[in-house]
Amino acid sequence: MLEYSPIDNGCEIRCAHEVLRIEQWGCDSVRVRAAQHRIPADDVGALEQRPAAPSAAVITRDGDGAVRLVAGEMTVVARLEADDGKPALMLEFLRTSDGSELLAEKREHFWWPGARVFYGQRSGLYEIHQRFKAYEGERIYGLGQHQHGRLNHKGLVVDLVQRNTEVSIPFLLSSRGYGFLWNNPAIGRVELSDDATRWVADSAPALDYWVTVGADPADVLSHYADAVGHAPRLPEWASGFWQCKLRYLGQEEILEVAREYRRRGLPLSVIVTDFFHWTAMGDYAFDPEEYPDPRAMVRELDELGVRLMVSIWPTISPLSDNYEEMSGRGLLVATDQGVEFHQDIHDKGMPRALPVAFYDPTNPRARAFVWETVKRNYFDLGIGVWWLDACEPELNPGHPKNLSFYAGPGAAVANVYPRDNARGFFEGNRDAGGPGTVLLCRSAWAGQAKYGAAVWSGDIAPTWEALADQIRAGLSIGISGIPWWTTDIGGFHGGDPGDEAYRELYARWFAFGAFCPLFRLHGHREPRGELGSPMSGGPNEVWSYGERCLEVSRAHMELRERLRPYIGRVMEEAARRGLPAMRALFLQFPQDGSAWDVDDEFLLGADLLVAPVTRAGATSREVYLPAGARWIEIHSGRDFDGGQRIAADAPYEYIPVFRREGADVGL
Repeated sequence: MLEYSPIDNGCEIRCAHEVLRIEQWGCDSVRVRAAQHRIPADDVGALEQRPAAPSAAVITRDGDGAVRLVAGEMTVVARLEADDGKPALMLEFLRTSDGSELLAEKREHFWWPGARVFYGQRSGLYEIHQRFKAYEGERIYGLGQHQHGRLNHKGLVVDLVQRNTEVSIPFLLSSRGYGFLWNNPAIGRVELSDDATRWVADSAPALDYWVTVGADPADVLSHYADAVGHAPRLPEWASGFWQCKLRYLGQEEILEVAREYRRRGLPLSVIVTDFFHWTAMGDYAFDPEEYPDPRAMVRELDELGVRLMVSIWPTISPLSDNYEEMSGRGLLVATDQGVEFHQDIHDKGMPRALPVAFYDPTNPRARAFVWETVKRNYFDLGIGVWWLDACEPELNPGHPKNLSFYAGPGAAVANVYPRDNARGFFEGNRDAGGPGTVLLCRSAWAGQAKYGAAVWSGDIAPTWEALADQIRAGLSIGISGIPWWTTDIGGFHGGDPGDEAYRELYARWFAFGAFCPLFRLHGHREPRGELGSPMSGGPNEVWSYGERCLEVSRAHMELRERLRPYIGRVMEEAARRGLPAMRALFLQFPQDGSAWDVDDEFLLGADLLVAPVTRAGATSREVYLPAGARWIEIHSGRDFDGGQRIAADAPYEYIPVFRREGADVGL
């Protein structure tokens, strides 16, 4: 018979050297932790505070000796199963109201090991495996942002590691009605095979995960936001148009671009100064030769109604004025072996690419130092919008396991780097009395949304295939808990504004971008020049692509302006309920079986359906309209019953977009 003891809202079960803790953790949700000998007192996961629940958990013992914990609609049954091998403690997760199985553990082998495996590493850490059953027909969504072009991840192996364009957020939403968070920032993988699902942490002190059940997918995502933290309300200014390129070479160029938008009568909310605007990486200060009077620049932009976003990298050059102090105070990421440099780049003042270090955002003292420097050199000039670039961090070579953080070994904690980097800027901005901000990040982990973090899809290619992949990437990261998302319109690496073929891709991408949660033009256009400092790519303003594209851009910028009150309501719902702004169709129409298979359309909020064009030369495309509503195409005014596929017109000037009949979206 299992040995167990009650704890606050849960129980602990011991089996040989293993201790297993099951706790109610929010509405219809449980947290499971397991370790050898004892549960660690500290963790750096996303479950920082236990959410409230309508009633306390109830723990009983079944007639066969199994321990049963009931937390609302979530029931967990723990039993000792011998089968034909060594007895193993196994868990099963059930929907309380009908007893149906949501998820159950599965042994790795019939004799040994069981479903939870700890391979010791003689360091107090373990390679940990957690194995569950696989279910026929199950679809699995979320898991951050990836470029494999799939919305349903079933059948894939997904690395749990942060990389440029690949954002690791280990939360999944199952078509079986549950949500699952692998609350472990270790480097690892999840294997979503046909015979089992297996989560692997390469090096960690303990196993830690969270499971929830909901009446529908939106309910599951609300529970998830309750557990890891809700995004704040998006500031109103952030829903407008953002102008960016790699890169503007100084203060006067930025001002002239903003003035030109005003002269042409084009709306502009944000303009961005990209990397190398600084004196050296880690100085966190404007180069006075390029920005002789940044306070006056910010003042003029304010008068134009435009905010300046500043690029902030976590890299610290050995030429930085701050390097010696940060190194001496232990504020840089350490290494297990070798010198404390983690990337090479051709920064200002360098004759060639040389090694640079990263600061350690898991260290509160390092976060404070960086913010105080940023505050003195940017915030106090009136700047309050931050582009947190290369925050995976962008290692070269990519060996996170060689890093040593304040929070622990790189193999065990590296995936939280972007979250803690965002935390420092969010808390610093808040404590300095700044208004609500947006932190544009290239990577993220679970719970990062609560720090005002947006994510863009990284340095993607300027191709039709990449455009198609961004639809699935944006839907996936929304399911993973990041409601503020965008892409580089037109792709990042290249693209010739004078080439008619590329102009068509730009026009289609711009139309897609107008309906993304954030609307942002960026890229390193041809002629790109050599990578190094100084450098500036080709032109990337909306008037850079010829008159036809300019009219497409103008029409969509004006359309976006009309949509902004509706987007504000969508973002309020994202903050309140934890729902993404950019939604897979099944989130709004879960009873429509066909909606679960659509991965090339999306909903902006509940009432606007967007069908991007992702093929060169197309003048129409097939669109699925979800059942349960009637839909009106906003350009033609034609109306259609839901629950059918239609051929929709898609001329060069626009992509098919439909509003739900009776909905007020401003169009």
